[in-house]
Amino acid sequence: QEQLVESGGGLVQAGGSLRLSCAASGGTFSSVVMGWFRQAPGKEREFVASISMVGGSTTYPDSMKGRFTISRDNAKTVYLQLSDLKAEDTAVYYCAARRKLFGSYDLWGQGTQVTVSS
Repeated sequence: QEQLVESGGGLVQAGGSLRLSCAASGGTFSSVVMGWFRQAPGKEREFVASISMVGGSTTYPDSMKGRFTISRDNAKTVYLQLSDLKAEDTAVYYCAARRKLFGSYDLWGQGTQVTVSS
């Protein structure tokens, strides 16, 4: 069974950095796009970044540009570099995969907690 496993979360002081990892496993996993989302307590889940697993192009919402960087090193592993972290970045960060070209994100990881202390 295919699954995504995130790692790298933790407690960090404001201004610090973290690198989150997402590894896919199981079966013959392949995806078109992989992305990161986050959800803070009491808030809706929000899009953080995505990367094409075909061409490597990246997408960020304007609010995330400059501090967050998504990257990949193979077809099954993506990273999210978080820099200059702020207290409002505290959330559970989820990795997701879109496995079909015209589909939605259809495979999700269990999430990794990022807590930023001010």
